[in-house]
Amino acid sequence: MAIESTEALHVVMFPFFAFGHISPFVQLSNKLSLHGIKISFLSAAGNISRIRNTLKLNPSAQIIPLSIPHVEGLPPDLQITSDMTPAMAELVKLAIDLMQPQIKIILSELKPHFVFFDFAQNWLPHLASQFGIKSISFSVFAALTGSYIMVPERRNNHSTDVLIKPPTGFPATSITSLREFEGKNLQYVFMNFGGPCVYDRVLDGLNNCDAVVIKTCNEIERPYVDFQRSIFQKPVLLTGPLVPEAPSGELEETWAKWLGQFATKLVIFCSFGSETFLNDDQINGVALGLELSGLPFILVLNFPANVDAQTELLRALPEGFIDRVRDRGIVHTGWVQQQLILAHNSVGCYVCHSGFTSVIEAIMNDCQLVLLPFKGDQFFNAKLIAGELRAGVEVKRRGEDGHFNKEDIFEAVKTVMVEINKEPGLSIAGNHQKWREFFSNEGIQNKYIEDLVKELKVLLAV
Repeated sequence: MAIESTEALHVVMFPFFAFGHISPFVQLSNKLSLHGIKISFLSAAGNISRIRNTLKLNPSAQIIPLSIPHVEGLPPDLQITSDMTPAMAELVKLAIDLMQPQIKIILSELKPHFVFFDFAQNWLPHLASQFGIKSISFSVFAALTGSYIMVPERRNNHSTDVLIKPPTGFPATSITSLREFEGKNLQYVFMNFGGPCVYDRVLDGLNNCDAVVIKTCNEIERPYVDFQRSIFQKPVLLTGPLVPEAPSGELEETWAKWLGQFATKLVIFCSFGSETFLNDDQINGVALGLELSGLPFILVLNFPANVDAQTELLRALPEGFIDRVRDRGIVHTGWVQQQLILAHNSVGCYVCHSGFTSVIEAIMNDCQLVLLPFKGDQFFNAKLIAGELRAGVEVKRRGEDGHFNKEDIFEAVKTVMVEINKEPGLSIAGNHQKWREFFSNEGIQNKYIEDLVKELKVLLAV
């Protein structure tokens, strides 16, 4: 499909129904629309109001609601994975498979130049090709993650013993192996829940799309980007890191008042996102480790949608913990203004699950990072930040099962909190500052988007 010189590029965005996926698609849409690209954003009707708060709606952007087909076990009123049990979230993939007739009608009417699709929609390249539309597999995960797991040789041999070793031809970097508990966790991507497993969906999409776009940059992941180019022999394009925009509004008075009583960079903020759930042993290790630090802290713990979060919180915390830390600790469940909390002057350390958006938010807000990954791509993000970039500390854990204790949390926190007061140089704090300056460089970020737009136009001529 050629493009006339006076015609604007038209891109359809179709992310998976989890906000960890939706947000990067929104961020990329906003940046592309600044270059005159028309955006049509697809999502379940129940997600539209939240998307509208962040997607820059202008004459070149629109949101199109989708209806989720009935799947046994998936309540019709639930349309975002954070509101679902893990079992329900698996059913979303089956519902997305049933959306093909709906998507076919939309694409036939819109006739966009490109459709950017997520990991679950492996059928989209074939559907798009029927209308001469170019399909783009957009990975919201680090290039390291895809390079290590989503390669053809994993299809027939993915035992834990094999998964802990890099694939053939993997770049010679500091990532030389995984621990046993990490390899066991990665078995999830090969599990069948009634439809194609995650691995098969991703590989089919990568093999059949016209190009791959990854949310990353050469400065951080060039070896892994080059490796994916060599594996799939098709264009692999980059968005840059897609730094989140500064949040609007003000921090709620309750949080601002509590944080305001502490000195600069003294408070630890500890949160693991909306869809990472800790077991009782892990909650105990984190809570007691924060107590052991002697520092003020905010601990945010979330639970699956089918349990009473407040009841579970009180049950899971160590006995007497709330009383012992009453003057310097807050334990919370549910949503918080994460970016605004990280931006507060008293917050100096962020203990998190290594979700990449959260990591970038911490770096942008000058919060030292303690990384405690629990699943999938989080393991690779932690290795990238703590191992490759040396801009944070990963919590020490037992290799066979991932166990950690309060001393492991305390040691990691102590390391980065001591680093805050060091002179910049060959230190974690120095590297943190280096990458903060990089992520803050709008010229670099804009150049990635400009190059992406140029490369998309070249793709249309092929």
